[in-house]
Amino acid sequence: MTTERLATAPPSTAVPSTPLDPGAPDPFSWLEDVEGDVALEWVRERNDHAHATVGGTDGFAATEAAIREVLDSDQRIPDVSRIGDHLYNFWRDAEHERGLWRRTTLESYRSAEPAWEPVLDLDALAAAEGQSWVWHGASLLRPAPEQLAAGEPWRRALVDLSPGGSDADVTREFDLVDKRFVPAAEGGFERDTARADGAVGAKGGLAWADEDTVYAFTDFGPGTTTPSGYPRTVRLWRRGTPLDAAVVVYEGTDDDMYISARRSRTPGFERDLVSRSIAFYRSETFLVEAVGTPEQRLVKIDVPESAEVGFHREWLLVELRDDWVPEPGGPAPRTYPAGSLLAAPADAFLAGSRDLAVLFEPTPSTSLVGASWTRHHLVVNVLDDVRNRLEVLTPPEDAGAGGGWQRSALPVGAELVTVGARAVDAVDSDDVWLTTTGYLTPSTLALATVGGAGEVSTSSTSGSAGSADKVSTSSTSGSAGSADKVSTSSTSGSAGSTDKVSTSSTSGSAGSTDKASTSSTSGSAGSTDKASTSSTSELLKSAPAFFDADGMVVAQHFATSDDGTRVPYFVVGREDLVRPADPSVPGTAPTLLYGYGGFEIPLLPGYSGLVGRSWLAGGGVYVVANIRGGGEYGPAWHQAALRSSRHKAYEDFAAVARDLMARGVTSPRHLGAQGGSNGGLLAGNMLTQYPELFGAVVIQVPLLDMKRYSHLLAGASWMAEYGDPDSDDWEFVRTFSPYHLFDAGRSYPPVLFTTSTKDDRVHPGHARKLAALMLAAGKDVTSYENVEGGHGGAANNAQAAHMAALAWTFLRERLA
Repeated sequence: MTTERLATAPPSTAVPSTPLDPGAPDPFSWLEDVEGDVALEWVRERNDHAHATVGGTDGFAATEAAIREVLDSDQRIPDVSRIGDHLYNFWRDAEHERGLWRRTTLESYRSAEPAWEPVLDLDALAAAEGQSWVWHGASLLRPAPEQLAAGEPWRRALVDLSPGGSDADVTREFDLVDKRFVPAAEGGFERDTARADGAVGAKGGLAWADEDTVYAFTDFGPGTTTPSGYPRTVRLWRRGTPLDAAVVVYEGTDDDMYISARRSRTPGFERDLVSRSIAFYRSETFLVEAVGTPEQRLVKIDVPESAEVGFHREWLLVELRDDWVPEPGGPAPRTYPAGSLLAAPADAFLAGSRDLAVLFEPTPSTSLVGASWTRHHLVVNVLDDVRNRLEVLTPPEDAGAGGGWQRSALPVGAELVTVGARAVDAVDSDDVWLTTTGYLTPSTLALATVGGAGEVSTSSTSGSAGSADKVSTSSTSGSAGSADKVSTSSTSGSAGSTDKVSTSSTSGSAGSTDKASTSSTSGSAGSTDKASTSSTSELLKSAPAFFDADGMVVAQHFATSDDGTRVPYFVVGREDLVRPADPSVPGTAPTLLYGYGGFEIPLLPGYSGLVGRSWLAGGGVYVVANIRGGGEYGPAWHQAALRSSRHKAYEDFAAVARDLMARGVTSPRHLGAQGGSNGGLLAGNMLTQYPELFGAVVIQVPLLDMKRYSHLLAGASWMAEYGDPDSDDWEFVRTFSPYHLFDAGRSYPPVLFTTSTKDDRVHPGHARKLAALMLAAGKDVTSYENVEGGHGGAANNAQAAHMAALAWTFLRERLA
């Protein structure tokens, strides 16, 4: 955090002149001092107020208990990854607040009550070490084929732990056989466990190269991090040597965003890759030869900087964000449109060939969501007006001999339900995990095998989880997103040497999807000239219904934005409320409108017991807006709301609000708006630009001061999304900076701000400062800041339930 304008004075009693002059001293800059005594005293006072008002209302305790029951339920589907002979899962419940890393066998997992073997107890670790550890995942080293043939187990893991839930974390080597950390004194790899400045953790990570070598990308001291606080160098670190002796493999420039590296260990297709994230939507990928030696050589993959690349065995995939003409000077130059997925034999492409197969090309209504390799096939997913479908693509057996890719459909079942496929082990197996989920459809998990012609059959699941060469073409690298883990690579292909056990949960609207993320939309689809295949699979788990959905419906509508663009949205609730008998009568149903609209992230149907219990069951209507800036229609939909066009996302959201009123669903007095992170910026703009449309607004872990955002924590990495406020861009950035749009002379609906002291991605000062400004002007403001939890807002289920209950109770009280 930069502190050139940071004041430490206590709050002034004077009401600042509004709108604020961005060139004048900031009257609330003292609230940017995250751990400052004066700032934290203000936070405690606001928390006390929130507990005394919202937390003291009738029904708060019951709502909190109902949410906690869902979050702690042992009937939730344990999200698993196959590692050797075991299925691994990270689990939180009432007994394990910080979580338990555990494993079982497939046979046991098939039973109603699997026998779980504890591997690492985070509650016990936190108590023993006096640190509030939060799980950030684990990367496992895949044994070599000869080791597996000799019966050697999967042993080596790199475990990432965060103090309090911040993005900054530590990495420790863990022995899966002995179930213990390997200390540095025994040659174990440890990153940022004890820094010279007394801090714990840094942004970055370690990635396996081999048993005795890792790639290290972290804070090595002054000059080794980017303006966003991410690693600027990646180094090769050999076991038994000090970290500061690691050999530099690649060093980025002062203006880069993130540097990392990884090794793909697929037998016969081993590759070392360096990723250079230049900016949020610009990156370069290099193949590294003779890594860490004087003969080291980097070969850049010749694709546009805006493209994402990934390898799987002999294949290279390229996903485009912009139009691309690979051979502009050729006899018949071809343009591949933005949003396309292309494939080429990797060796031929590196040798100069630009003979590319088109696996997917977008239409006005379709977009690519991602792709997941199995051993022999690519399972892809397309959105068509925000309704997904899956396909199986099979490459020719001989990449060098040419030939077309076979294509077949994978039926997805009911409409308005999200279905996804995730590879069990892309190195050795064609097994996939199949997930289904919908707003009123509890989640299911099935196991299947993708066959040679694209058919799916019951699986025997040999092999291990994850994918050493998995290509996921959907970008999850960072952003100010509410649940977006910052990736160590902007190119989401060719997962390095490891099988990553992902355990992060998605946090959505006031209480969000209450299950671990299982990449439910990993995949994309191609053209329609395909055969449909049979789909038989083994249903492993079904989540229970956490609320009674009898009489409820899901509908999809389209609103018309100010410039004529059709904007889709989903409406969920009782049928009589979703489809009123007389739309001309102003609706009175308490309605929550949720949105995000940024970083090319789509909002798709998903089951949430929290939304159901806290809102739908009480007669509320829940609405999700698929506004521009998101990924519902691919790169073009995202780019339509970038920078100077940001206002289009907000016009889209306002158009959905008006359409709900035109349909008789609700009216301004009963309509709430909510968003988190980038969605918090959206909600902040609804509050300050469209206050007449809403009866209450919930703003979570938000960006709000857009003059300062690029100087606070990771903010500099988002300038490709919003613009540079220190340049002429400020002329348009100021038009969506809620902190500078607030006018004390206007009327505003009641607002709830929530954030986290430990959020080191989006600075808590954003929420603090606008709350303080509005309070000084006498507005109806409730503010709550959790002391830990990072950008997700909560470090355990108890905290998550408490914060969700505050939001739902606030909305219920204000919109009834």
